[in-house]
Amino acid sequence: MPDRLIITEENQLKEVSIPETPPQPAWLRMAATIISYLFHPLFIPLYLTYFIIEVRSYQFAGIDDWGRLTRLLQVFVNCTFLPLVSVLLLRALKFIDSIFLKTQKDRIIPYIICMTFYFWNWYAFKNNHEVKDIVSMSMAIFNASVFGFLVNISMKVSMHAIAVGVMSTFIALLAFTETVNLSLYVIVAILLAGMVSTSRLIVSDHSQREIYFGFLVGVFSQLAAHYFVNS
Repeated sequence: MPDRLIITEENQLKEVSIPETPPQPAWLRMAATIISYLFHPLFIPLYLTYFIIEVRSYQFAGIDDWGRLTRLLQVFVNCTFLPLVSVLLLRALKFIDSIFLKTQKDRIIPYIICMTFYFWNWYAFKNNHEVKDIVSMSMAIFNASVFGFLVNISMKVSMHAIAVGVMSTFIALLAFTETVNLSLYVIVAILLAGMVSTSRLIVSDHSQREIYFGFLVGVFSQLAAHYFVNS
């Protein structure tokens, strides 16, 4: 994505990125915005946990509905609620310029906060001898926050692309390692990954490089977690 210098209202030079994607119709931007919110990175761990509990229900034999709900609540609190509240507090205290984390600088503290909560989420599941699917997914989310933080040093990689990269790889690994036919879920995951990535190109200032690199970070994060948990 090409950059250019502009003069702000404070008479300071600031580097801004020029989007590679040409302007799109209003209805398409609206659809892309809705998709971006529905599949926000903070929601992906929650969706994956629900997927594991519902589709892989045999792993929870002997666990009542409350036990399954507590797992969803743990992921919601650690991976959705606490990171979201933290970002809102950072904005209220003016540590960041926008809750949308539009710059690499704005993303530094949120990445560190997410790393902390995601590590605790994985550690709690691991020590409670949770099923491997949840442990692997939780570790992948933590890995993604670490790798995303490191990549953020050189580029503003897409967090949405990282999240759908983890999601797609997680479901694909299940399809390759299980005897049950999960082809439909793999197709849906790939389609969702494409929709989310395209939506970010339309409504954000991400370049194609940042989208592709983000997806690869997500893929690598889940592959590393799968290897570690199953080794």
